[in-house]
Amino acid sequence: MELTEGVLEGNRLALARCLTQVENDTQLGRAVLDELYPHTGRAHLIGVTGAPGTGKSSLVNQVARVYRQADGEFHSSRQLPLRVAIVAVDPTSPFSGGAILGDRVRMRDLAGDPGVFIRSMATRGSLGGLAQMTAGLVQVLDAAGYEIILIETVGAGQAEVDIARLAHTTLVIEAPGLGDDIQAIKAGILEIADILVINKADRPGVEATERALRSMLQLAHPIPRIYRHHHRIDIIEENGGSHEPPVWEPPILQTIATEGIGINDLVEMIDRHYQLLHDSGEWRQRERTRLQSELDLILQSTLVARWRSTISEQDYAEVLQNLVSREISPWQAVNDLLKGGFK
Repeated sequence: MELTEGVLEGNRLALARCLTQVENDTQLGRAVLDELYPHTGRAHLIGVTGAPGTGKSSLVNQVARVYRQADGEFHSSRQLPLRVAIVAVDPTSPFSGGAILGDRVRMRDLAGDPGVFIRSMATRGSLGGLAQMTAGLVQVLDAAGYEIILIETVGAGQAEVDIARLAHTTLVIEAPGLGDDIQAIKAGILEIADILVINKADRPGVEATERALRSMLQLAHPIPRIYRHHHRIDIIEENGGSHEPPVWEPPILQTIATEGIGINDLVEMIDRHYQLLHDSGEWRQRERTRLQSELDLILQSTLVARWRSTISEQDYAEVLQNLVSREISPWQAVNDLLKGGFK
């Protein structure tokens, strides 16, 4: 297919058109994904999440700049510069359905770099901090040859942790002054972090924020945790024995993204995590988990759409009216629809 060939050859116009087709979930978009899939699986997916106002976009901008410097202070185990793609997800208005894709405003200094591709997209009502088609966009960018793919979620709350199912390395961004100590140690979004980042570290209260985060880590993981967030993985050796994978304790780093302070240390820690994922065999495990999650989501949406096509609008409206009038409960309504036994 011409569009597929253009993506594999690095044609940015073809890439942009392909991403639009995938995001709109068209038949052409699905066909392109089928053809591109054998060329995926090489990119390092880095998720960036956290509350609104923590400076996620500015941080992503600075991380991308470090990966694009061939002669900077940071020396990676991978040969720099690396091609970087950024997928920035913004919330959709529940009233108008529109979205202000404002991340590009904070990434203007990346404009014009042929080794950087920025794609903004709206959630379109999806929960969990990610848009439903984000995984498809990531696959296209992976096939296009981008070694680093930074995925910035919307300003996420405590339970919006879908990014951990998609990314190999998850950064959770905090900032001083956005909550008390109890807020910081709540279970949820912080437990998915591979690396914790306190951005805007020039603000008052940064020490208290770091103490609260360390307390959270001790409460959530009183002993050194094993990869995959509470899942034990044994590495099988050639002689038939096994050993536990190396332990990764989430580090806490301080940055000031607007001034570029602490960014080299952050990228170095990302690189160390990338290396450990490969050395321990965890990279393959996370890929399996990610693809299983994607498969389950596609199955769910496909089966619901297929079932919905077998139900007439009149029958559906009748069951819905019975539900609204309190004649049946939601569970009874579902049973009636599945069985086809309409009252």
